[in-house]
Order: sequence, then C-alpha cells, then structure tokens
Amino acid sequence: MTSPPLLTLLSDFGLTDIYVGVMKGVIAQINPEIKVIDLTHQIPPQNIAAARFCLMSAYSYFLDKTVHLAVVDPGVGSVRRAIAVEFARGFVVAPDNGLISGVLSQSQVIRAVELTNWQYWRLPNPSHTFHGRDIFAPCAAHLASGVQITDLGSEIDIDSLIDLNFPKCCHITTGAIGCVQYIDIFGNLITNIPGSYVKGETWHIIIAGLKIKGGKTYTSVPVGDTVALVGSEGWVEIAINRGNAQEQLDLQLAETVELKLEIEK
Repeated sequence: MTSPPLLTLLSDFGLTDIYVGVMKGVIAQINPEIKVIDLTHQIPPQNIAAARFCLMSAYSYFLDKTVHLAVVDPGVGSVRRAIAVEFARGFVVAPDNGLISGVLSQSQVIRAVELTNWQYWRLPNPSHTFHGRDIFAPCAAHLASGVQITDLGSEIDIDSLIDLNFPKCCHITTGAIGCVQYIDIFGNLITNIPGSYVKGETWHIIIAGLKIKGGKTYTSVPVGDTVALVGSEGWVEIAINRGNAQEQLDLQLAETVELKLEIEK
C-alpha cells in the first residue's frame, strides 16, 4: 500500500487569521491526497533564526521524500529568491533568506532551484505580499505530487544559498564557545553548543558574566534556580527550574555562551 505524499507546514502566520487555512486550501486544490502536518505557525513574527532552528530540529523526524514548506518571509515581494532544495532525504520549499541554513548544515544537498516557472504557481501574477499562498504552497504541492524539482524553475548554485549570519560554535582547549540560537516557549535558552562536549564531564556555562553549573535535568537545582543541561534535541541549554530564563536573565538570541569543562584535581 502506497503512503500518501507528506507535506509539513511551518510559518509565523499564527492561527488568528486565515493565512494558514488558505495555504492548505491551495494545496488541497492541487492534490487532496497530500497529508499536511503543521510543525508550528507560532514562530515569532519575522524571526528567521527561530524558523531556522525549528525546521532544522524537525527535519529528521519525517519520512524520506517529505516536502517541508516553511514561510517566514519578511522580504516577501523583494529581490529575495523563492527556492526549492532537494536533500538526500526530502525537500524544502522556502524563501532564500537563511531559513534553511540549519538543514543545510546537517544534510546532504542534491540540487536547488529558484521557483521561476509560473506554470506551477497559483497564478502568473502573484500577490506581492502573500507568496506563501501564490508561489510556495502550490510549488510544494506539485513537488509532493511527483513533479520534478527541476521543472519548478532554474537550477541555482548550492553555494549561493543564503546562510544566516549567526555565530558558529567553536572548540577551545577548555570547552567551547557558541551562542544562544533559539528561545523556546518556556524561556529556555538553547545554544548551538552540541551536548557531546559535556558527555561524562563536570562543566559549567558562562553567559553575560553569569556562571551556571551543568546538570542533567531541570530539577537538578531547586525551584527558581538556574541550570545548564543538554536538552532533548542534543544542544546545551540554559533554564530555570519552573521559571523563564529569558525573562529572568534578560538574555536574547545570539548572546555569547562559553562552555567550560572543569578539570578534576
């Protein structure tokens, strides 16, 4: 038995307005058999960094050939490119604004195209403000329905895809230096330092002049205290037991984080 084509949706559209429903309607008009899964529509408005992290984190949980449609697009209607990228295990359709750079950093790329073939758009003269409806959703639906990615537009150099200008994690003799790459709904500060750095080690985090001891769970410290730990997606994060680390520590995205391994004497 053949499984129906699978398409995921990620956006900053929220659920108050009709934008998400309309995109699903466009997808269903092209192929009502496509199974659509909502990753989230609560990305903070125009927050490309948050979208990058969420797409990167979700990507590996889906079947091969899944099409991931991600629309966080503050440059809609401008010269930024609309693209589709084929990876070894699936596809991403999105604006070329750094949103896909997390998946790019972890997955093998086969090819990328700019969505220039208007025959696969909803109409030849799309809205200047809603490419999610008029370009991205129909192209993603056609791709999920078996259209070849190269039919959607002109092939582009993979190296030309926009990388989000985000500090990289780097190894140092005492541990690693990275940054806060995402803040979740609980206010946990998720860094770009892999948890593999702290496996079996005693360690702590330094951020904004604060020293935060490493633990294993949120309850490794008393209620209200701060702790650093390795979260469910394998990144070092900073949290407050039953509190909001972002609000209480007043820290933001891209804040520098240093992980220090404590040498036992």
